[in-house]
Amino acid sequence: MKIAIVTINQPSLNSASNLVSYLEDYQVDIYGKKELKHNLKKLKTYNKLDDILVPAWKNYDAIICILAMGAVVRKIAPLLKDKSTDPAIIVINLALDKVVPLLSGHLGGANRLANILTSRLPKCINFISTATDQTKTLSFEMLAKDRDWEIKNLKALAKISNRLLNKQKVKVATYSQLFNSIKNRDNLELIGFDNLDLDTVVISPIVKSNSLTLRPKVYLGIGCNRNTQLEEIEKAFELFLDKYSLKIEDIKSIASFEAKKDEVGLLNFAQKYNLSIAFYKKDDINALENSFSPSASTKFFGLKGVAEPSSILASEYQELIIKKEVYFKVITIAGAI
Repeated sequence: MKIAIVTINQPSLNSASNLVSYLEDYQVDIYGKKELKHNLKKLKTYNKLDDILVPAWKNYDAIICILAMGAVVRKIAPLLKDKSTDPAIIVINLALDKVVPLLSGHLGGANRLANILTSRLPKCINFISTATDQTKTLSFEMLAKDRDWEIKNLKALAKISNRLLNKQKVKVATYSQLFNSIKNRDNLELIGFDNLDLDTVVISPIVKSNSLTLRPKVYLGIGCNRNTQLEEIEKAFELFLDKYSLKIEDIKSIASFEAKKDEVGLLNFAQKYNLSIAFYKKDDINALENSFSPSASTKFFGLKGVAEPSSILASEYQELIIKKEVYFKVITIAGAI
């Protein structure tokens, strides 16, 4: 996390000089007025606060303000755009013993950074106003952030969060093992993907919906004939992504059978797209209890399959969500989460 600490006068600059020692594991820049005294190795100086806030808004993940809260609110008001992109804004007092995560508490990471500051600063009190944090209620945006999932239709979040805060049931359309991995799911109801409405939370990388949607990463299993060229695998990959409305950024990693460890086209494909690749042994594949699509690998290698079981073994939740697709009669691709 890249952090800017903004000061306005000598007392706040003094406080910033003390604060920076508690943030040594972060990339921190301190901003202060030109005429002020300090013993910092580097101080970014400015004349007017307005001159630095616009670039800071774009270039930092978090801005810690040692300023009056009212002044901070007035200065950042014209810069507000969207909760998914606005940086974390934190206000802290001169004594460094009271901290307020003012903006972007969840997605921007202000609440988390405030908690870190509270844990490090002596006798520091953290005033978090977010209701889900105060009541220890499930926050879907934090679930997505913690697991590196993309969020779609974020405007539907407020209604969903209010239902959870009011102890009302919230329907979640997703996969059983992923659903069971959610720790605080007391008021969640697992449903299928065929009865979606605007009050449903969808957790899937391939199901389209107008409701709040969280998109986990996909793990691909790939099988191919001996000496299959990079260009063929690449074309099959593009067709697969297009069919399921996936992007390269949605793919976490790829996997295959250990006999493909020296398959040049497959290795070059993984390198070209900067994807880690894992290879699994026959015993690991055949130990899976799942039923898989018929595969030529059963005849040649005595395997239950290649693409489908490899994707499951590589995945986080062991849920096969896309059965194998066959391309050009020589390449198979399957997807799991």
